Amino acid sequence: MVNNTGGLDAVFSALADPTRRRIVERLARGPMTVGELGAGFSISQPGISKHVRVLEECGILRRDVIGREHRCSLSPKVIRSASAWMERQYAFWNSTLDRLGDILDEPSKRKKK
Repeated sequence: MVNNTGGLDAVFSALADPTRRRIVERLARGPMTVGELGAGFSISQPGISKHVRVLEECGILRRDVIGREHRCSLSPKVIRSASAWMERQYAFWNSTLDRLGDILDEPSKRKKK
């Protein structure tokens, strides 16, 4: 779980890259090998491996090594933790902006009376 600022920073930093977001989208459909993840990308296999390593280091991705096969899957706890942080921000700003809207509407409501 990402409960510290550093962990959350690492998650959002990892997701800032479009290639890594596409890897996460692919893994959302189910586990894949690193080779399968690399198919369809116009970058080298070592490049894909670097992206996988970044996702693994921040905890979004889990890699299981069975012999020579590296099978990757998502870690839902980390994704949920980042999502929960975004939901809290959404709720805070919605509430804050609603209150601001109410304050800004008050003078016009008084004038109508």
